[in-house]
Amino acid sequence: MNYIKHLNACFQKFHDDSRLNPTHISLYMALFYFWNIYKFPESFYINRQEVMKLSKIGSKATYHRCITKLNDWNFIKYMPSHNPYKGSEIKMLNLETTSKQVINEFKTSVEQALVSNTNSTKQIENYNKQELPKNKIEVINFFIDKKWPKLEAEKFYNHYQSIGWKIGGKIKIVDWQASASNWILKTPKHINQLSQNKDNLKTSKIKNYDQPL
Repeated sequence: MNYIKHLNACFQKFHDDSRLNPTHISLYMALFYFWNIYKFPESFYINRQEVMKLSKIGSKATYHRCITKLNDWNFIKYMPSHNPYKGSEIKMLNLETTSKQVINEFKTSVEQALVSNTNSTKQIENYNKQELPKNKIEVINFFIDKKWPKLEAEKFYNHYQSIGWKIGGKIKIVDWQASASNWILKTPKHINQLSQNKDNLKTSKIKNYDQPL
């Protein structure tokens, strides 16, 4: 999945489809954000409250109406869940196009999006150093990348969320990833091993994804 080509095709589709309103677009971009966070899997599960918050939708009725329309209009595949402990499943459809006309229209945008290696390095550094995580999903992905279980990520997130993201309840955290790394260093190794043994599904954590921005 090519990040830039997909977004270019996506915006072209927004432009051409008169049925869409700003709420549809906001909801789609929120879903795209989570797709990127999950590293573009074929499908993924969402938390309705998190998606509504990110897309600035305050009404459940509006949310369900818009996500159903995005499904009906072939922007996504929406598979709702009736299990309160399991989120609805989303499949983002490939909107990329090979049309030369579309490619030419967005050629300038693509060129502007490409930056020098120096600027890219600075952007990566700024991204890696974040005061607070965007959500719990980002924390879980960080711990998984460090080969630590989801349970420890949830413990870390819930602990600091409850005390306002302050060290010792007083000092405001300026880099949550550094704090998470310290949390990992202070956690005994046998706790990690016990947590990993709880993975009864024995799912593989080694996956090959296109690198998201």
